[in-house]
Amino acid sequence: MQRLASLFFIGGSIFLMSFTTPATVNKGEKPTKAASARKATVFQVDIKESKLNWTGKKVTGQHEGTINIADGKLEVESNVLKGGSFSLDTRSIAVTDIKDAGGNAKLLGHLKSEDFFAVEKFPAATFVTTSVTSKGGGNYEVTGNLTIKGITNPVTFPATVTVAGSKLTAKAAIKVDRTKYNIKYGSKSFFEGIGDKAIYDDFDLDVTLVAAAK
Repeated sequence: MQRLASLFFIGGSIFLMSFTTPATVNKGEKPTKAASARKATVFQVDIKESKLNWTGKKVTGQHEGTINIADGKLEVESNVLKGGSFSLDTRSIAVTDIKDAGGNAKLLGHLKSEDFFAVEKFPAATFVTTSVTSKGGGNYEVTGNLTIKGITNPVTFPATVTVAGSKLTAKAAIKVDRTKYNIKYGSKSFFEGIGDKAIYDDFDLDVTLVAAAK
């Protein structure tokens, strides 16, 4: 029975970014005390409050599940996101839509195998930002490097960030092409004639990061 493979990947470590913006100083002038002291605030991700849900689709349906977030940091300056990173523990991948114990275990074992995420060999998946564009109102376009199974590719996705005092909540919807990470099982792009057994190349990750200022 074909199982959802397009899932995530995410395993590893990650989320580190330093985006302190230097103050602008006129030639011949000394930087003011306020300008020289300005720097980004680092928010440490709370792995218990944060979560990642994945959805993988195939011709005949879809499967859903979760993956634990292992670590993460976000950097904010004047309530504006400047950068960040997070990592996933791929060994924690779970299937939530199959209630039958036997069927659940079968799909889960397949997802953890070499056909998909090879979690014992690659226990971590990571994402590190390379650029963040503010769209206003807490909305952003985020670009960064996503690493799954030791393979790194750039991804861009929309995100929202809310800062309330020392607490930050970030939400993102990430679409991942699994074949770029050598996860080709059941892909029509590589195997012809598989008909309704095909698994779509893209899988979706819905990420919620809850963090506190350090």
